[in-house]
Amino acid sequence: MTDLIVRGGTLVTVGGTQPADIAVQGGRIVAIGPDLGVDARDVVDAAGLLVLPGVVDVHTHTRVATDSEPDRFYRDSVAAAFGGTTTFLAFNNPGTGVSDAAGRTLLAGLREWRSLTGGDAAVDYAVSLVVTPFQEDAVAEIPAAVGLGVPTFKAFMVYDFGLDDRRLYQALAMAGASGGMLEVHCENAIMLEELTARHLEAGETAPRFHASSRPPYVEAEATVRAIAYARAARAPLYIVHLSCGEALTAVRAGRAEELPVFAETCPHYLTMDDSRYLLPPEEAARYIISPPLRGAGEPDRLWAGLADGSLDLVATDHVPDRVGVEKQTWRESFDRISNGGPGIETLLALVYGEGVARGRISLERMVDLLSTTPARLFGLREKGAVEVGRDADLVLFDPTVPRVIRQTDLHHASDYTPFEGREMVGAVRSVAVRGTWVVRDGAFVGRRGFGQFVERQLERYD
Repeated sequence: MTDLIVRGGTLVTVGGTQPADIAVQGGRIVAIGPDLGVDARDVVDAAGLLVLPGVVDVHTHTRVATDSEPDRFYRDSVAAAFGGTTTFLAFNNPGTGVSDAAGRTLLAGLREWRSLTGGDAAVDYAVSLVVTPFQEDAVAEIPAAVGLGVPTFKAFMVYDFGLDDRRLYQALAMAGASGGMLEVHCENAIMLEELTARHLEAGETAPRFHASSRPPYVEAEATVRAIAYARAARAPLYIVHLSCGEALTAVRAGRAEELPVFAETCPHYLTMDDSRYLLPPEEAARYIISPPLRGAGEPDRLWAGLADGSLDLVATDHVPDRVGVEKQTWRESFDRISNGGPGIETLLALVYGEGVARGRISLERMVDLLSTTPARLFGLREKGAVEVGRDADLVLFDPTVPRVIRQTDLHHASDYTPFEGREMVGAVRSVAVRGTWVVRDGAFVGRRGFGQFVERQLERYD
């Protein structure tokens, strides 16, 4: 007798879609096949539902708990579960609750982050460490972090905690040589600062000037430069939140040289454009993200990149900002508004509803983009696919039910959703993490602390 049987569903993998039963024992998948003649303590009827591997969201800025907000990390992990995400990766960049002491070295940051998040998540999770100029010698600590099961790192090319070009190159080279990978936020700092100053000097302070302060060429130039440094360093490069066709062209050129260059985009770039910045200022502030939303036509270019493999995956860049807290600085000037927006709960719904249901990508490609490729690229070897021997991270998804995205129905630590009122098709019904139900028939049945920190090991690109 096994622990769990999921019967009668339609299993979706990268290789195809077929009716299948799934047997689970000890948190792992032990058998897959039609009409498995196996008894189980828990038998779930999945007739009419898609059975998907749990989504792996590799880009979130979930904030750690504080005395005044003790539930914010936990709440976002619950939101992830409701959205079909069974594993998420977070960053420990400034603004997520990192202490000054932990910001002085890479390994101190890791120790603090793990101590603050241990026992706090409802689903599995991991971290990518942010390399900043404030750390004593972060580059030298990269090999030790890789040895501790944290092989992915992030660097910014902008902001006061961004790296200069020499340090960026060094971080790329060290990560690659150590079996790690650097994720890079690609924007040109000089152009951004000059364009912002030009707007402010002209009294152009409204949120709508955010987009024109960092146009596509600001992102594209930095993307070209980051790829060039990765080429010279003989290291893999992962480009976060790619938003425009110009940057995508640079990625395609790197791929044509067979460089290990990978790139993600995000749901907001796939579903919205810069017309949102023409809304009244208090509403436009909700869409202040970096890079900004782009012009009409750019979402179609990104969907094409996902379909042809130029873009590897979709991740949320979830930032649990709140209209009444982090976004209220719109009254001062656009450059004072916190950059980011929530999305940890709506990833699967949006990629299915706007991608699969509208014929832009196949079901199999969706599974690759949201589960299999992110698990592979980020070293989550037990995740990302419904296969014998892997963790039983399962999502039962109803592809037919209509749905309208509403903040009142969501569970994240934010007080709004940028996708408010969007009519969709498809909804998550039940979610299992390592064979244990966290969401069942639309209700949360998990517990705080069930989620485990996942140590990871990457493929080598030497």
